[in-house]
Amino acid sequence: MEFEKMALDGAWLITPKVFGDARGYFMEAFKADEFREHVGNISFVQDNESMSTYGVLRGLHFQDGDAAQAKLVRVSRGKVIDVAVDIRPYSPTFGKHIAVELSDENHRQLFIPRGCAHGFVVLSDIAQFQYKVDNIYAPEHEHTLRYDDPTLGIDWVLPHDKLKLSEKDLKGIPFSECKP
Repeated sequence: MEFEKMALDGAWLITPKVFGDARGYFMEAFKADEFREHVGNISFVQDNESMSTYGVLRGLHFQDGDAAQAKLVRVSRGKVIDVAVDIRPYSPTFGKHIAVELSDENHRQLFIPRGCAHGFVVLSDIAQFQYKVDNIYAPEHEHTLRYDDPTLGIDWVLPHDKLKLSEKDLKGIPFSECKP
């Protein structure tokens, strides 16, 4: 696996080695010792998967306090733009974001540290999105950051009229009110 530090403090882009032939391919999606060597000692406690259709934008979600989550995200079918926003006031990259294309073709994964809001938009007909988290889901600590906050200037690639959001995501708070 190749580990590349991202422009967001503590975030990593991970590209596995893919071995393919006429039958298909094989890859190691996660290897604890390599992950620990590059990223650190993170203990994942839950694997999640979502399926979404073209234009669905999920996010920007985060959990606060002791319920904060680090995530290792990837796409096993389809293509998304994945976004992480640093909301840690003590971080050198506070208020910055990264956007990465994740797909079943590039096999890349993104590690997002605790203290970041996370979201993605689906660019393909369907996307299966998988992610590991190091803390369980705690709805009483969950918040949504406004996806279109002008302070953040996130390019979601798709035109605004093609985006499909849940009511919860449409009611996200502005970055200026974010107090993780």
